[in-house]
Amino acid sequence: MSQEQWIEKLANRSAKVAVMGLGYVGLPLAVIFAEAGFTVTGIDPDERKVRALNQGTSYIPDVPTRQVAPLVEAGTLRATTDFSVLQHADAVSICVPTPLRKTGDPDLSFIIEATEQLAEHLHPGMVVVLESTTYPGTTRELMLPTLTQHSNLKVGEDFFLAFSPERVDPGRSDWTTLNTPKVIGGITPQCGKMAAAWYGQALETIVPVSSTETAEMTKLLENTFRMVNIGLVNEMALMCDRLGIDVWEVIEAAATKPFGFMKFTPGPGLGGHCIPIDPLYLSWKLKSLNYTARFIELASEINTGMPRHVVNKIQDSLNDHRKPLKGSRVLVLGAAYKPDVDDLRESPALDVIGLLLEKGTLVEYHDPYIPAIQHDGWRLERVPDLMTAVRAADCVAIITDHSVYDYPAILEAAQLIVDSRNALKEARRDNAKVVSI
Repeated sequence: MSQEQWIEKLANRSAKVAVMGLGYVGLPLAVIFAEAGFTVTGIDPDERKVRALNQGTSYIPDVPTRQVAPLVEAGTLRATTDFSVLQHADAVSICVPTPLRKTGDPDLSFIIEATEQLAEHLHPGMVVVLESTTYPGTTRELMLPTLTQHSNLKVGEDFFLAFSPERVDPGRSDWTTLNTPKVIGGITPQCGKMAAAWYGQALETIVPVSSTETAEMTKLLENTFRMVNIGLVNEMALMCDRLGIDVWEVIEAAATKPFGFMKFTPGPGLGGHCIPIDPLYLSWKLKSLNYTARFIELASEINTGMPRHVVNKIQDSLNDHRKPLKGSRVLVLGAAYKPDVDDLRESPALDVIGLLLEKGTLVEYHDPYIPAIQHDGWRLERVPDLMTAVRAADCVAIITDHSVYDYPAILEAAQLIVDSRNALKEARRDNAKVVSI
């Protein structure tokens, strides 16, 4: 298929789109394509997601049901667990998870499975874009051989393969899938042009780059930048704690400089799929080239140590009130990895709760968006009444600073607060029952 034929198919919306993986990245993307007039089929092995979507119901806060329902009703958006629908797809986006194993190695099993399923239905003219974050070289070294080993199709001529890093930030309304610039790099120049032509029909800004490796590395630079700078301010918090200086006051003062400084804030650790994980993909890849990514590994060491620092703060604060950590009642306030979302992926709250449980603490938690947590052998249900739990707790640990919380009321009712997010702001200063990280 020539580029002209492809563009004509896009322009008249006869190109059929498939999105593999209907999570925080895939569902918003599927909706954007459907709103642009394409017929979109989402593919996911989770029957609950498929059932909900086909009923016109969204399961992701960033994509409201009122946005999904009309598309489902119009027949432009549907979901299935059946990968055979790929045989009819002209354009396919792969948005599957790429977690880390407990050993710190990349788990590419979801990409491998999706690619194998796709290879069975690869046909001339198909455009394939991988969005799952991974190390540089994955698209060319892992996907391409799998897609070509059982067919005579030639990449860049018979089918087209590209990489476009997802840039989803759950909970944001200013920058969304629609208006966040989209980086796209192809295996060949023609692959990049075909993918850009497709995405350009639905997304506002396309940023073409020279190769899939460049696009893959772009995503890792973005998240490594955040990881390293968060590691820096987390270490600054540790140093200020030793020196008896208020790190939050230092940061606010430094942020008044109109040039040469970008504000980052410390916290109980890193969460979400991207920032805690993606840079470690790069670190892992470089080890195979006998290179140590020292900034990444140091930042990771500092950031992963922050939950233990918070637990130590809780323990020391309880000790100052003549209470042991073991047997004390600690209320963890906020479990999601960031404010005002229901996303638990890699949340530092999981580590804080796990460490407290290991030490014999009576742990409770509250999060308005997460009714129950099951993780690493333990399970907790959200306390039914927040303020009752606040008053009963020996210590309230603010781990996620959701905006819906009435912090003045919590401050008044609590016996002791460890504030890891500066949620109490000025009210915490000169207050004997508030401790910052």
